[in-house]
Amino acid sequence: MPYCPECGNQLTGSESHCPACGQPTDSPPPLLEPSPARTPESLPLGDYLKTGWGLFKQYPGGFVGFCLLYFVIQVALNAIPYVGVVAAAVISTPLLMGNFIVSVKLLHGQPPEFSDFFTGFQYLLPLVLLSVVAGVFISIGTLLLIIPGVYLAVAYLFASYLVVDRGLDFWPAMELSRLTVNPRWFGYFAFMLLLALLNLAGAIALGVGLLVTIPLSFCAVTAAYAEIFGLQTKEY
Repeated sequence: MPYCPECGNQLTGSESHCPACGQPTDSPPPLLEPSPARTPESLPLGDYLKTGWGLFKQYPGGFVGFCLLYFVIQVALNAIPYVGVVAAAVISTPLLMGNFIVSVKLLHGQPPEFSDFFTGFQYLLPLVLLSVVAGVFISIGTLLLIIPGVYLAVAYLFASYLVVDRGLDFWPAMELSRLTVNPRWFGYFAFMLLLALLNLAGAIALGVGLLVTIPLSFCAVTAAYAEIFGLQTKEY
């Protein structure tokens, strides 16, 4: 099912203009249901990691410094009962998506600034709604014999990235991510498993390794996102 390239409204496929915003539906870049151009076995997971590592190496001090700051903020907020815990959860995704924004700037050859890591707050509401709704769905799925929860966790891999890059609301972003991932779900599951093992290795290294592996993971997913969807936003 196609989506409006301007507002993300779901279309039937027969409209010449979006009924919600009036945007011509044939305007680039289209938010069409992705065609399964790759098989799970052909996903270039190694290339994603290689590109991600290349991005990380362009701005290692910024990535490591921001990851350390993120941990400090989360620990400080979680030490405050109730209100602090909620605040930590609310700002977590917008903060983490700063890694994506900086990675996009590096892909475009633009010099990043440390303040770019906080640009995710421009998308605070849809990112928070996405985190809540996706979290509820994944939790319910996990209670239903675990498998549905794992399926949804993988299916929503690119949802936050679509909110930031294409300006979609949380539900169209979740659906477009799911439609993209579904035909090659096992390939993306392998990708997420690889990143999980990478971060496990970082955690084993006295936790210090996470300062590298967490931003590296975001850089790798950015590389995958750019290869699969293309990047709509040219600058932040």
